[in-house]
Amino acid sequence: MPTWSQVYDPLNSGFLSTLVALIPIVVLLGALSSHRIRAHWAAVGGLIVALGIAIFAVGMPADLALRAAGFGAAYGLFPLGWIILNTIFLYQLAVDSGTFETVQRSLAGLSTDRRIQLVLVAFSFGAFFEGAAGFGTPVAVTGALLVGLGFKPLDAAVYSLIANTAPVAFGALGTPIIALQGVTGLDLRELSATVGSQLPWFSVLVPFWLIAAFVGLRRMWEVWPALLTAGVAFAVPQYAISTYHGPWLVDIIAAVCSMVALAVLLRFWQPPNDPQALDQHAHGSGLAAGTSRATTMRAWIPWIVLSVLVFAWGTPQMKGMLNAISAPQIPIEGLHNAIIRTPPVVAVDKPETAVFNFNWISASGTAIFLAAWISGLMLGARPTKMLRTYGQTLVRVGPSLLTISAMLALGYVTRYSGTDAILGLAFAHTGYLYPFFGTMLGWLGVALTGSDTSSNVLFGGLQVITANQVGVDPTLMAAANSSGGVMGKMIDAQSIVVAGTATQTRGQEGAILRRVFWHSVALASLVGLLVFAQAHIFGT
Repeated sequence: MPTWSQVYDPLNSGFLSTLVALIPIVVLLGALSSHRIRAHWAAVGGLIVALGIAIFAVGMPADLALRAAGFGAAYGLFPLGWIILNTIFLYQLAVDSGTFETVQRSLAGLSTDRRIQLVLVAFSFGAFFEGAAGFGTPVAVTGALLVGLGFKPLDAAVYSLIANTAPVAFGALGTPIIALQGVTGLDLRELSATVGSQLPWFSVLVPFWLIAAFVGLRRMWEVWPALLTAGVAFAVPQYAISTYHGPWLVDIIAAVCSMVALAVLLRFWQPPNDPQALDQHAHGSGLAAGTSRATTMRAWIPWIVLSVLVFAWGTPQMKGMLNAISAPQIPIEGLHNAIIRTPPVVAVDKPETAVFNFNWISASGTAIFLAAWISGLMLGARPTKMLRTYGQTLVRVGPSLLTISAMLALGYVTRYSGTDAILGLAFAHTGYLYPFFGTMLGWLGVALTGSDTSSNVLFGGLQVITANQVGVDPTLMAAANSSGGVMGKMIDAQSIVVAGTATQTRGQEGAILRRVFWHSVALASLVGLLVFAQAHIFGT
């Protein structure tokens, strides 16, 4: 089979090659931020430009570029689209049954203050789903919950994205860290502990940042006990488990600790009344007090079943058993091992694999699918009605599924053409400042690929090689790739589309991007400063 080796300076000018590699990203983000271009057209436009750059500027064979695009589009539908479709289906069943209003009441029973509700749902509860499933699940679930609680749909999308940051590196039972170890060969426990020395600071910061973005600094400080409790109760176990156990259960345990600690605090403390932050519907009608315990428990059935199944599906034992039943690995003919990554991105020439993992039984989306059907039957829904609801949900999310496919196709063309590595190498020329810019490389990787795991796979080896060249601890920089990457999660195209779909704000993806972009840059820069201090001031 003929192969093609990636070229990282196709124009014989590092500056010009970097500018050309940036064009698809600029086109995509510019189109998304425009008020006049819908997300699917922005994605298609970015994809066309990326294909043109790959074929005509980089010299990638056209058939390889098209196969890479097809591979990415397939990944957009499965597993990502499969997660979104079934999460929205579950949410719709809960709404149709009337139980979602009761969920709203039970949350209002803890606090009618929207600031507290936002931290509880978007940060603490969302971190649980990040740890159990990742890959878009937490944004889809928390976005839908926040809309049900009465948040404006656009606000729900924005704040779900901002909250889904600090837990991401340990998402899906530590998948990003495990993948990082696989491509770097570094010790898994050391990687986990190093990330655990970085992200807990931001686990404390993010609740404050989230509420400041929501209501401003003055009204944020009115609820500081709740924010500190939620953040510290997450950060302490996050540090301890990642340091002394490993990456697998970090988010799960930390999220449960955060939710329990916040619930205990609210039994003894409530924020001062703030008419602008109160859930007036819940406060005024006494909804929390007027609901029986049995009714409340019944209303939480879909979310309890979802949590149990998603967690069970994510355990290594269950995943291994389900994969043994049916986990077809489908090599993409003509693309698998046909593209060679070359030094300095890798130490020696390395073929790029292209295997579509159609693990339809062990996929998180399948757990959500089963949770929806089990919950619907337990709530008394008729199977025929559930089938109609599923069809309606498919029609509703269809355009978003197409958008996600186009976004992922663009990301895969970027990866297989090597334009991602061209951008990465540009960061590597920063010398003494590399700890900061290497962290920003992780941010860029997630912004481009939509996945901390993918960013670690793409740039993990480069981080180690460059760290050795500039005299920095390679474990620190590999970990920084993941820690910096989590702040890019809120601006990657697929997360924005997932948030827009879950909150029924399809067509407003540009507005979401504009609102979260500078939060992403600022938080990533703070991670970069921390890593710089660890490298040159404090040591690790």
